[in-house]
Amino acid sequence: MSRGAGGGTVRDLLSERAFINYLVAKLAGSLGAQMQTVAVGLQVYGLTHRPLDLGLIGLSQFLPFLLFVLPAGHAADRWSRKKIVAACLLLDLLCALGLAGLTVRGLETVLPVFILMVPFGIARAMMAPASQALLPNVVPRGLLGRAVGINSSVWQVTTILGPALGGALYAYAGPAFVYGVVTLLFAVAVFTALSINAPPVVQAVPDPAHAGRPGWHEVVEGLRFVWRRHTVLGAISLDLFAVLFGGATALLPAFATDVLGVGPFGYGWLRAAPGIGAALMATWLTVHPIDRRVGRAMFGGVAVFGVATVVFALSRSYLLSVVALAVLGAADMISVFVRHLLVQLETPDDMRGRVGAVSSMFIGASNELGEFESGLTAAWWGLAPSVLIGGVATLVVVAVWSRWFPELARMDRFRDA
Repeated sequence: MSRGAGGGTVRDLLSERAFINYLVAKLAGSLGAQMQTVAVGLQVYGLTHRPLDLGLIGLSQFLPFLLFVLPAGHAADRWSRKKIVAACLLLDLLCALGLAGLTVRGLETVLPVFILMVPFGIARAMMAPASQALLPNVVPRGLLGRAVGINSSVWQVTTILGPALGGALYAYAGPAFVYGVVTLLFAVAVFTALSINAPPVVQAVPDPAHAGRPGWHEVVEGLRFVWRRHTVLGAISLDLFAVLFGGATALLPAFATDVLGVGPFGYGWLRAAPGIGAALMATWLTVHPIDRRVGRAMFGGVAVFGVATVVFALSRSYLLSVVALAVLGAADMISVFVRHLLVQLETPDDMRGRVGAVSSMFIGASNELGEFESGLTAAWWGLAPSVLIGGVATLVVVAVWSRWFPELARMDRFRDA
């Protein structure tokens, strides 16, 4: 069997029971999170009709995420990764129950929703590094490239089904029913995560130079590692600034209502459109993993992401908006695939949790902080101008990063740690 990142077959991969359990937990947990995101966005915007409040949903998750994600990486390199994932999914379940209870009692202000998004953000912070670091532990090295592709495909399937199903259930049964379904999905994810058979974390030999130092040194070691690996730093920072400026998903409830004139069902498909494009691309990458000209593929994907964002900002057609979002998702999937595989292959197992925490911190900043940035700029400049400026800014980032990180831009093949 090939020892390359894309070696082995899909059939070989699907015979790995631990990987199947990992995928089921990922599918149920991600589907629940996507449905909850749709319901929260529609409920909050329906109460206030203020784009800024859509941004505050992201901010209420980002601040706890920022505080907890680096310690979470340290925990993922010291304790059972599957138990961390299961505990975080249990916290997600409790948040969904809380949202259901608030809705049934009659929600009149958005403050309780923001408060419940805080533990949800903590759970995401603690789970992200453990989940990322767990994947290489449940598949052989030769199957990792295809595992990344399938894992990304499952994620993208949830970004299609979750918003579409969440929007439809919200339209026909209301938010309380959506939160009830989400609670059941999180319960399935908790049970399946605990069923994953994964080896213990490989502990590195302690570095004598750091003996006796406080635990905080180990917590921030992931930052030092990323800073020393110029290609890793370039990859995750490129994604950070591209999505920070170019992300438009937080404003989709406002676009659906005020620009395109569609209801919750139409919004659900708008939210699902990036996932449709990304799922198609992830399926292609599962069969044809990128293993040559990886730097060019990553930069090209981010550039197309910026162009699609500009098209979406200028569109007043529902169909064109859906297509633009689908292209945006497909382009982002290329960048995500390259970044994820590059980080996994260039990081030793005993560092994967902490490096994954740094990557998650960058991704969380681009997503949740990007949502706040989108809401804030939309309040200043209006919906379409804020997204248009963000798309142009993404293209500028691509140009600047290609000069700042030429080794990444010219990278031909992945390397091993």
